[in-house]
Amino acid sequence: MAEEEAKKVGPEECSEPPPAPAAEPPKDVAEGKAVTPPPLPPCEEKPDDTKALAIVEKPEPAVEKKSGGSIDRDAVLARVATEKRLSLIKAWEESEKSKAENKAQKKLSSIEAWENSKKASLEAELKKIEEELEKKKAEYVEKMKNKVALVHKAAEEKRAIIEAKRGEDLLKAEEMAAKYRATGTAPKKLLGCF
Repeated sequence: MAEEEAKKVGPEECSEPPPAPAAEPPKDVAEGKAVTPPPLPPCEEKPDDTKALAIVEKPEPAVEKKSGGSIDRDAVLARVATEKRLSLIKAWEESEKSKAENKAQKKLSSIEAWENSKKASLEAELKKIEEELEKKKAEYVEKMKNKVALVHKAAEEKRAIIEAKRGEDLLKAEEMAAKYRATGTAPKKLLGCF
């Protein structure tokens, strides 16, 4: 069918209009002879559409045609009903899948929210414990510093006592030395060397 249309080439397909008939009939017409029309001017070259790819439709599988047309109609109606039922089943399946997906997403998001709230409460509790520990640490540091100060004070007191005793001993030794000089006697004990 496409080939027949491709073979027909006529003035309808040319972009140039056909030549207008002459005002005067040719001499041959006046004499009664048959006139052959002049050849048509050549059309501009168009690409040859006959070599283009043509879409070939596959014939539908042959359905056995019974003598009655109602049997064919019943078969077509049954096929349409089956396709309708299958499309409804497919739509229901997709709907159920999307419902299940949405339900799972909702549960996952609620679990994530629960996890985040629990984490936040535990982190708050940890901060509270850390603050308490920091407070206790500060108290212990203060107690230790007080103890260190008390130890330092006690050491200073002991040093003062020792310094005072040393001063007393030095004064005593000087007094005894002065007494020995005044009396001209020698001490009974010499520093334990002799």
